[in-house]
Amino acid sequence: MKYKEYIKDKIFPIILTILTLFLITSFLIAFKLEIDKIISIQIIFLIFIITIHLYDYLRKRNFYNKMNEILEKLDKKYLLQETITKPNFYEGMILYDTLYTCNKAMIEYLNTYKYNIKDFKEYIEMWIHEVKAPIASILLITHNNQDKNTKKIKEQVKKIENYTEQVLYYVRSENSSQDYLIKRHNLDNIINNVIISNKDDLILKKIKIEIKNINVTVLTDAKWLEFIINQIINNSIKYTPNQGIIQIYASKDNHQVTLTIEDNGIGIPKEDIKKVFQKTFTGYNGHITSKSTGMGLYICQKLCQKLGHKIIVTSKQNKYTKVSIIFNENDYYSVLK
Repeated sequence: MKYKEYIKDKIFPIILTILTLFLITSFLIAFKLEIDKIISIQIIFLIFIITIHLYDYLRKRNFYNKMNEILEKLDKKYLLQETITKPNFYEGMILYDTLYTCNKAMIEYLNTYKYNIKDFKEYIEMWIHEVKAPIASILLITHNNQDKNTKKIKEQVKKIENYTEQVLYYVRSENSSQDYLIKRHNLDNIINNVIISNKDDLILKKIKIEIKNINVTVLTDAKWLEFIINQIINNSIKYTPNQGIIQIYASKDNHQVTLTIEDNGIGIPKEDIKKVFQKTFTGYNGHITSKSTGMGLYICQKLCQKLGHKIIVTSKQNKYTKVSIIFNENDYYSVLK
């Protein structure tokens, strides 16, 4: 709170004070009071007014300066009212009570919003689990009734299945504190599950899978990591030509494990590498191949952040694409394991 601005705000009361002093002086002169007594009264009056003025300024300055200092340091600005002390002057009390009312109204609104989001999330999850049943039935029917259109039907159904999984894990990533459980899991088991679920596409495109050094354990959530790896493998299959190669291998360095999935597909243009984790970004490859949602890697990164993992993509166009997931040992999880 600047004194100059405070004076500007009080300019009208100051003018009134000066006029009052002038009227008092005129009144005293009219009654022929000695000049030295008039001056004494003026001095006492001015000291009284200045004292009141300074007291008012100092207590307001201390309150507003402290409030602004706290506000600058707060990440969540809406918590301001809870972090300041209620002032002892009327204007400050009005401001404090106003902040309290606004804060209370915002909390009530947020609670309603959170409830609606939670309700919607639960409905989406229920819908996805319900829709998985007819998807599985269609795949079973196509498997038992092979004809010239079976492969095309299975291909489209697999896309639907993948998109529903994306929606499920996207919803979970938004409110995930109760949706995952960190434990020790073997990468070998998780990767084998992913390869089995993608075996038809791998066989169809005659893509060779080379696996080595994946018999290592990491701290993660098995279902979430399986989804992440499945998204990466799906991308590799999509952008790798027939008879291509996908290599999956792990390396360990002290308390860090790095899982790498590398393909010899069309690669990613240099200008697109920094954008691959952006929401709905499809880039050059998304336009020249089958239509992409641009959500796969975005969701993978969100899930990795929740799990405490790091995901990195490196690539050279028309040469290769490497996706690495880095698992770090965490002291907190180590206590819980």
